[in-house]
Amino acid sequence: MNLQELSRELSLCLARQVPEGLWGSGVGWSLVLCFGVAYACYYLSSIAKKPELVTCSKSFHHFLQDHCPVVTETYYPTVWCWEGRVQTLLRPLITSRPYVQYRNELIKATDGGQISLDWFDNNDSMCYPDSSTRPTILLLPGLTGSSRESYILHMIQQSKELGYRCVVFNYRGTAGENLLTPRTYCASNTEDLEAVIHHIHSLYSSASFMAAGVSMGGMLLVNYLGKVDTKTPLKAAAVFSAGWNVFDSIDSLEKPVNWLLFNYYLTSCLQSSVIRHQEMFGKLCNINLVLKAKSIREFDKQFTSVIFGYSTVDDYYADASPFRRLETVGIPVLCLNSMDDVFSPSHAIPVEMAKKNPNVALVLTSCGGHIGFLEGLWPRKCTYMDRIFKQFVEAVFEHGSKILNM
Repeated sequence: MNLQELSRELSLCLARQVPEGLWGSGVGWSLVLCFGVAYACYYLSSIAKKPELVTCSKSFHHFLQDHCPVVTETYYPTVWCWEGRVQTLLRPLITSRPYVQYRNELIKATDGGQISLDWFDNNDSMCYPDSSTRPTILLLPGLTGSSRESYILHMIQQSKELGYRCVVFNYRGTAGENLLTPRTYCASNTEDLEAVIHHIHSLYSSASFMAAGVSMGGMLLVNYLGKVDTKTPLKAAAVFSAGWNVFDSIDSLEKPVNWLLFNYYLTSCLQSSVIRHQEMFGKLCNINLVLKAKSIREFDKQFTSVIFGYSTVDDYYADASPFRRLETVGIPVLCLNSMDDVFSPSHAIPVEMAKKNPNVALVLTSCGGHIGFLEGLWPRKCTYMDRIFKQFVEAVFEHGSKILNM
């Protein structure tokens, strides 16, 4: 959008607000024009910016420039809702929800529990009609998300157009399935993720395989990659809006406005999954204290840290923070974060650590919020995050030899 188009859009919006008598004298139009030009100048100078691309690898940098150019282009946030918290709140409300028909599969975990996978097989793929070699993308949702989240549906829509297969890893208890053992999920424990990756690879060992994680899913994915180094069937990974340091994320979410907008709601969602199986958890934790929690920290103190055997919630948060494992990631990983994301404060983004690992590239936008990245006047469909996802997975699957051997 250029300066002239932006001014015209703002003028039309404000025209209805200026008293009719002022228009005849020209004062009304002058006010609108002045405000429109001033806002356009501010937007174009302070809001719309090229992202910062952080990587110490020249080959990774050139690979992204050539095959994922969106990471070097100016990001124009939606002109009327560019603020981070607004973008975060609006995305699930205004973005479309593409129809996806899943095939559900339940697999057994080593502890006797079950894990729900939702497959989008894409059997109509023209580019890869042979299912045995069809590229596969494992998708990891956010903290309380599942395969029904709008950002997951959009990722599948992008993958469908490219001819790829997707499978969504639903964390225990989030997709409506019954828990068979007193265990849910957390950002630090990668056992279920390892089982899922092994299962998918065993089914399609000849297919190229990568993963993409959003928010907590991205944290879990980085923690897994940091543990296994290069010993993984994944060729590459994409991480969106990850909280790099859990202590900083929790502190940010406990600020009054953020607690009111996000923290209390997410805590309620976490509690609802416990309520369905509270008899199963009653012997391991104090359910009354869990249900009285008013914040994510209180919930994790009374439930998550207890269920996964941590002595304190601080021990859990230290182990769950993925910045600690970024230096040992052994495959190419592209990470997108916004500098105005209250879930992942800008000062906690591990820029210096990323510069020490040639496998890591950070893409940092000035705006976008948490899983927001809205763009266009009416952002119903594709977002900046969706475009990065589509270009990166296509780059890995179609031109991966240029980066996988770096």
